[in-house]
Amino acid sequence: MYAIVDIAGKQFKVTQDQYVYAPKMEGEEGASVEFDKVLLLDNDGKVDVGAPLLKGVKVSGKILGHVKGDKVIVFKKKRRKGYKVKNGHRQDFTKVLIEGISK
Repeated sequence: MYAIVDIAGKQFKVTQDQYVYAPKMEGEEGASVEFDKVLLLDNDGKVDVGAPLLKGVKVSGKILGHVKGDKVIVFKKKRRKGYKVKNGHRQDFTKVLIEGISK
């Protein structure tokens, strides 16, 4: 069984006991969260598609921690002008353990 869930504007394909790195959310480590924006549910070959969301389907999870992603280097240069700028960025994520999908 898997579901496609909208978490903070991004869509994730989730199954039970899976780790998801979602955009940073409010909540302490160990807190439970529920996602009710379920777009699709596959239950052993029986697919339910929402228009746009499925009613009565929830995905429950547990926040395991807040982490940072890999560093992305942003380098700008204009040739022959002596202009160079180098910046880095690390995105904040929340590590979530998907505990179950309830219908």
